[in-house]
Amino acid sequence: MNISYNWLKNYLNIDLAPTKISEILTSIGLEVGSVEEIQSVKGGLEGLVIGEVLTCERHPNADKLSVTTVNVGGDEPLPIVCGAPNVAAGQKVVVATVGTVLYDGDESFTIKKSKIRGEVSEGMICAEDEIGLGTSHAGIMVLPSDVQVGTLAKDHFKIENDTVFEVDLTPNRIDAASHYGVARDLAAYLKQSGEAVELTLPSIDDFKIDNNNFPVTVTVENNEACPRYCGVTISDVKVGESPEWLQNRLKAIGLNPINNIVDVTNFILHELGQPLHAFDGAITGDKVIVKTLADGTQFETLDEMKRELSDNDLMICNAEEGMCIAGVFGGSKSGVSEATTKVFLESAYFNPVWVRKTAKRHTLSTDASFRFERGIDPNITIYALKRAALLIKEVAGGTISSEITDIYPSPVQPFEVAISYKNVARLIGKEIGTDRIKAIVTALEMEITEETTEGLKLSVPPYRVDVQREADVIEDILRIYGYNNIEMPNTVHSTIVYSQKPDDHKVKNRIANQLMSVGYNEIMCNSLTKADYYEGLESYPRNQVVELANPLSNDLNGMRQTLIFGGLESIQHNRNRRNSDLKFFEFGNCYSIKPESEKTDLNNYSEGQRLALFLTGNKTQTNWNTSEQATSFFDLKNHIENILVRLGLSFDDFKEEDTTSDLLGEGLAYSAGKTVITFGTVNGKLLKAFDIDAAVYYAEIDWDLLLKKSAKKEIIYKEISKFPEVKRDLALVLNKDVKFAQVKQIALKTEKKLLKSVSLFDVFEGEKLGEGKKSYAVSFILQDETSTLKDKQIDKIMNKLMSTYEHQLGAQIRK
Repeated sequence: MNISYNWLKNYLNIDLAPTKISEILTSIGLEVGSVEEIQSVKGGLEGLVIGEVLTCERHPNADKLSVTTVNVGGDEPLPIVCGAPNVAAGQKVVVATVGTVLYDGDESFTIKKSKIRGEVSEGMICAEDEIGLGTSHAGIMVLPSDVQVGTLAKDHFKIENDTVFEVDLTPNRIDAASHYGVARDLAAYLKQSGEAVELTLPSIDDFKIDNNNFPVTVTVENNEACPRYCGVTISDVKVGESPEWLQNRLKAIGLNPINNIVDVTNFILHELGQPLHAFDGAITGDKVIVKTLADGTQFETLDEMKRELSDNDLMICNAEEGMCIAGVFGGSKSGVSEATTKVFLESAYFNPVWVRKTAKRHTLSTDASFRFERGIDPNITIYALKRAALLIKEVAGGTISSEITDIYPSPVQPFEVAISYKNVARLIGKEIGTDRIKAIVTALEMEITEETTEGLKLSVPPYRVDVQREADVIEDILRIYGYNNIEMPNTVHSTIVYSQKPDDHKVKNRIANQLMSVGYNEIMCNSLTKADYYEGLESYPRNQVVELANPLSNDLNGMRQTLIFGGLESIQHNRNRRNSDLKFFEFGNCYSIKPESEKTDLNNYSEGQRLALFLTGNKTQTNWNTSEQATSFFDLKNHIENILVRLGLSFDDFKEEDTTSDLLGEGLAYSAGKTVITFGTVNGKLLKAFDIDAAVYYAEIDWDLLLKKSAKKEIIYKEISKFPEVKRDLALVLNKDVKFAQVKQIALKTEKKLLKSVSLFDVFEGEKLGEGKKSYAVSFILQDETSTLKDKQIDKIMNKLMSTYEHQLGAQIRK
């Protein structure tokens, strides 16, 4: 945002150096990115003087050139060759003398003494576009006859020097998105610093209704989208160029003048931060209606693009059709043109949410929408309307031809905020005195409604949309008091070397590298998701979705409870592009709210980190020595086991349970008080909903719980035993519903001292075993770390194991 120093001084009686202004603005939170000295005309018309053409004769060697002598106030007239068709003796003209630099955009050239077709030329008689005073190149500029010869052009045309501050405005400070807004902050700082400054707005006392020749009836059908709407009409205007002062103001901040009516609305926007819109009165007729139109209605905007409206786009309409997308962009038919003789001038306060959604929907970003969607001052609309009407009368003539319409059924109330002196000192880190605090809040236009020895109750004006809490007020007090005025303490009360154990960031990187080394790709899905995904689910109920109050769309209206849907969207996207062999992982946060709970209570919300793994397609492709092999549930389990090993854990540290849900078919869950790991095959109905016709294996790990479990795991070092391990195998015929986990668990309970590990190396099913039966081939590792095991010890342990399996599982030992 550009702020003109000359313009700023219209509201403040200051004479500070621009560099000092820049320092102050940066110190109070309006950071100045750059400071640039400019002139209303590039080059400042240096070297240009007013001259009088004394003689003008046709060039002897060129039909379209003239040879002139021009008096520029020097000792001798200058010979100048001129190609303009309108040059004549007796004219007062603008002359660029030898050495003058003229600009054409970013390019420049220097006037030199030269010979043109044999005739000497010592200067140039200028057209208005050649010196930046207009766009016409039909001929040279001819000035009034009473202009004094030898007058410097910069003095005659009143070239203005200015300084422009580029303010890097933060999104929360929309109250400062204008010259008056910046002046208001600057005045607050200077007042609390003891400077005698006065902040003033231009007077509107001269505003009056001239006649009632052009009354317009305004109807607001949607007060939610348009809380306040004001308007007035002006007749008998003459559309044309703006006066120099108005053009200079706009050019200083990088805007191109358009015409006097539009220039006034742009001027008010950057003066007060209140967007205005001027409609051609011939288009509005005698009726203006603020409403929405039917979904799919076609509307052509100022850029001559036809846009399809939503039934949630607020429109400014006449009796027959839409004229403007409210707060965002005007229509191609309703704008002010050279033929306009009467205007309807609009000043409104539109709901920020409605404007933001409409601007996003149509990918439009304008100066008006930028301000409306962040929240402007709802109480400045009438002042801005009167100020603009007076300026239009000044620069375009006309009469105010109707009463002011002001539809404001539910006035926006100030924010009531209480602050305590104790908290001010605690958050600022310094006692700054109650008198100073009261002076600052008063300078910031906050009204003190109640005062006690402990603190203040304040009424904060509605234009300060970012100041609604005690902390916000204290932040404002601090920035006006000055961050640099807070002394740095001599001691820092913190542990510099502290780092979380285990370090979440490092562990994540370690696991990510491990997964990528075995072919996984990391995905990063949006935390915002479609709340309808959770409709009808029991594992993640719909009423636990954290819903957005102002969603951008129905596809992004809730916070995710699980990572599965984002991963399935990614799988669907890849499979639709013939990339079907996929390994994905994602670290991400998931969110939920307690059902039927108070949404304003933060204790009802939960947020946690998860790690998700996705497997689908083939893990190997057909090759000369390898056949195609699909991924499986056990591949996923192996990858999870490797993650646990890397964290110093194993599946043995958790309780294993079979699980099924509305998201997973067959699967396993591992818990340690709470469920930490869940994995299995994605439910077929869910795959069908995402149009995925292949098996997808999915794991979701509660990362926070896993890290806590890992942190409690002690690493123990011990010497390698000098005595050998002994391996024994058993083939067990069991019922099909018996899991290997049961076999392992029974073995470890039966022999706690010498049994080191139990592993499954073969599973067999067949008719010979009998219906409902299967065979597990299980290996047992035995070891005594103090002596070599004897056969009798080994046989005793194995017999005990076989007996236990027969008794507890009904197992048969295959020979």
